[in-house]
Amino acid sequence: MKKTILLIGVFLFLAAVAVGGEPKYVFLFIGDGMAFPQRMAAEEFSRYSGKGGLAINKFPYHAVTRTASSSSLTTDSAAAATAIACGVKTYNGAVGLNAKGEKVVSVAEYAKSKGKKVGIITTVTLNHATPAGFYGHRAGRTMYFELGLDLVASGFDFFGGGGIEYYRKNGVDIFKEAAGKGYTVLNGKSDLDSLRPGQKTIFLADAKDKKMSYAIDADPEVPTLAEITAGGIKVLDNPEGFFMMVEGGLIDYAGHGNDAAINVYEVLAFDEAVKVALDFYHKHPEETLIIVTGDHETGGMTLGCVSSTLNVKYFAHQKCSSAKVGSLVAEARKNDPEFDFEKAKSMLTEYCGFKFNNGAGHIKLDSKDVASLKEAFDKNELHHTIRMIINKKSGIGWTTYGHTALPVLTTAIGCKAEIFQGYIENTDISLKLKDIL
Repeated sequence: MKKTILLIGVFLFLAAVAVGGEPKYVFLFIGDGMAFPQRMAAEEFSRYSGKGGLAINKFPYHAVTRTASSSSLTTDSAAAATAIACGVKTYNGAVGLNAKGEKVVSVAEYAKSKGKKVGIITTVTLNHATPAGFYGHRAGRTMYFELGLDLVASGFDFFGGGGIEYYRKNGVDIFKEAAGKGYTVLNGKSDLDSLRPGQKTIFLADAKDKKMSYAIDADPEVPTLAEITAGGIKVLDNPEGFFMMVEGGLIDYAGHGNDAAINVYEVLAFDEAVKVALDFYHKHPEETLIIVTGDHETGGMTLGCVSSTLNVKYFAHQKCSSAKVGSLVAEARKNDPEFDFEKAKSMLTEYCGFKFNNGAGHIKLDSKDVASLKEAFDKNELHHTIRMIINKKSGIGWTTYGHTALPVLTTAIGCKAEIFQGYIENTDISLKLKDIL
């Protein structure tokens, strides 16, 4: 009898879980160019730094996710965004269209039609491929002005992050069009406090038409991805709930540049934004769903290579991106005719942690490293050599400057998170979300 009662209790519990309520609040985080290697490199560095593992890697549900587009095993961001947002495979370059060129409805548009508020956040420009996949419908991802018009026409409630690329054409200004549709355009950290619930907003982190800076190079006066995510929640939170897509777009840029240190720091900044959503989840655990995925892998990153085992400690000594170091050295040369490689060494020690002979620094260089830096200095191409040396010392290898067909990892927590398990297609993310919304 007791066994029967126990079995009935278990059955009722499982049935309740299966039937469950639908999530009122949905967060979809997309790390552009972020697959298993990027997550694990950042995981190891976070552990080395004493901060523990990444929040995104602690989610209880996991799904290996195939990323192929309809035209190639290796997708681009437009086709991947369309798959994740709209639930259909399409050709590389297409935004919000199926492989036949027909418009398809995104999960964000679907959520809006159901009365939910919608927010789109990214570290790159707001009319770039990934964010555009949730509101745009164009045959080519480089139709930036037209995608800007789609942004305004969407009626979504909050856009935040980078600016709008090519926002003016033939006398038409996207920002003026947005103002005419009831949007308030805000800019910079000082405007974050002025965000109001229910206020239709386009929030620009810094420049009107540029992506955000790498996290390691960011101006303290420019809001972070995490801070913009918190601002978006403030605007969107309402009794009907909301859908929010947040993209870490610069992970992809670092991958294209084969810059391991910057890639790791971008994933960490992305993880901080996810923690903002987790704070919200802990206040609304039965009504909130958080999903984290990548659109594809970029760079063919490998952890540990022939010349070196993985050694993430070297990332701790880099104070800014290799590109910024290169520009600082170039500026110093311009202002000081006597600025030579010997003077440049002190900057390389300060910003990269390079140790020349018995000098200061933490990353010991051999004679070949020094010779490579000297040659790069003479050619004004320091940034390439800086990242190559840090890659080599840290044991990070790369196979390409483009995308690869590696699967990505999708993780989830919260209401209905259990539906994200096993081996899935990227299209399944949208289809599952539409089903539960």
